[in-house]
Amino acid sequence: MRVTEAAEAYATQLSAVRRLSPATVRAYAADLRDLAAATGDAELTDVDLEMLRDWLWRATERGDARTTIARRTASVRGFFAWAHDEGLIGADPSLRLVAPKRGRTLPKVATATTLDGVLSAATERAADGDVIALRDAAVLELLYAAALRVAELCSADVDDLDRTRRTIRVTGKGSKERIVPFGAPAALALENYLARARPALVARGAGTPALFVGARGGRLGTRAAYDLVSRALAPAVGADTVGPHALRHSAATHLLDGGADLRTVQELLGHASLGTTQIYTHVSTEKLTAAYRLAHPRA
Repeated sequence: MRVTEAAEAYATQLSAVRRLSPATVRAYAADLRDLAAATGDAELTDVDLEMLRDWLWRATERGDARTTIARRTASVRGFFAWAHDEGLIGADPSLRLVAPKRGRTLPKVATATTLDGVLSAATERAADGDVIALRDAAVLELLYAAALRVAELCSADVDDLDRTRRTIRVTGKGSKERIVPFGAPAALALENYLARARPALVARGAGTPALFVGARGGRLGTRAAYDLVSRALAPAVGADTVGPHALRHSAATHLLDGGADLRTVQELLGHASLGTTQIYTHVSTEKLTAAYRLAHPRA
């Protein structure tokens, strides 16, 4: 069996059996397509450690980030481990393939004051009743209030919203569901959107159960959500901090700054590992250290 054929079977296994997110499956599949191209779509049994090292070296020479190289390493190691378990190869050539250590990149975080200004501006834009402005205000408020991933927000349906309890049910990575609370400002923005904007937007299409609807009446896409958040944030926080994840990062950091327990924040964010959540403690510590150095006379 050649690399391409085996990679297609592996991608199906990742999606159907391991239930990895579509984005993760696409990334792994893209890595394996690149490997197939680099090896001339060789037979699996012909791929050896030197070929894999050469493939990673080319990516390094191309200037790929360390995180990309690390993901590529994980892709081929998982692929060849699966191929070995399936009996497609007699020995796993990736066992001695070493990934570069990942550098820790702290997430970009906007201050609470900055985000208050962004959200207030969005509310003001929605005051005249424009349906897109009403929707955008609700999107921004909910992303920040519930610290959602943009894919979670876009995949949510109206029935996932509990307006009485002020919670929303979302499906995160690995198809894991969780219930996330949100506050009064987000609830008000959602009520305004649902009453004054969503019916008009849905009428433009064939009908959709989606909570957030695009300009043509279908489910709001992740690309459109990213763009609307970026437009709202860019004037206030700068181009390097824009995008939906800036709201998620900021919400997590602000929760910890306000005294929230790390385990609670982990559950809110839907992180499988507490170690993933702990990066936000480093952000808070950096802010504390910076303030100390500015203010303490013997810093």
